Amino acid sequence: MLRTLLLLMGLAAAAYVGLCALLFLMQRSMIYLPPPARPDPPGAAMLTVPGDGAELRVSTRPRAGRHALVYFGGNAEDVTDSLPALAATFPEHALYLPHYRGYGGSSGRPSEAALFADALALYDRVAAEHAEIVVIGRSLGSGVAVHLASRRPVTRLVLVTPYDSIRDLAERQFPYLPVRWLLLDRFESWRYAGRVTAPTLILMAEHDEVIPRDSTEALHTRFRPGIARLEVIAGTSHNTIAASPRYSALLGAAH
Repeated sequence: MLRTLLLLMGLAAAAYVGLCALLFLMQRSMIYLPPPARPDPPGAAMLTVPGDGAELRVSTRPRAGRHALVYFGGNAEDVTDSLPALAATFPEHALYLPHYRGYGGSSGRPSEAALFADALALYDRVAAEHAEIVVIGRSLGSGVAVHLASRRPVTRLVLVTPYDSIRDLAERQFPYLPVRWLLLDRFESWRYAGRVTAPTLILMAEHDEVIPRDSTEALHTRFRPGIARLEVIAGTSHNTIAASPRYSALLGAAH
């Protein structure tokens, strides 16, 4: 009886360790979901990232002048699809939409550190030609955008369906696993929000089925008083928020 009990406990422990190992090995494939490869989009440029020489593809709408916009998309988004709507909403801005490493013709593999470094490199390239830069981050990209805005002087920051921390979201999804010890890419936006000085607009979907409402609300509280404004887009979900006329109106006001 005791031997059987010990055997069952051993099997359960082995299964638990195996599950932890599986999560550790597969975690980045769960965070980053590159869309199917497509032909090179028109108006794409290549950015060679200083340091490791990675090639980052950037979908662009060139415009001379002071104003530019940099957009960081979601985990499965081909950002080229967002170019027409952004061009209509920001007609006077040059547009720069980077494809994360491993996405849309960019080389390398995505990671938190790589995305942060690539965003800083892109900003520095854009800032050499444009004095005022609006930064938009959607879903996964909100973490990249917050980090960038905490390190560089952006004109405005817009966060669409953002989270307080991917680590927190992962702990909720896998409550019985030691996620905090396994997760490599934490995207803890709360660490950086307090350093942001740019006026910030947070757009939350009323029925977001991916990012819990309290995660977005928690992020809102991380900014200094008077920096961030939270707007809830009624009747929308995580993937339909951009179709709302109110979304377009609020985004357009973020010039």
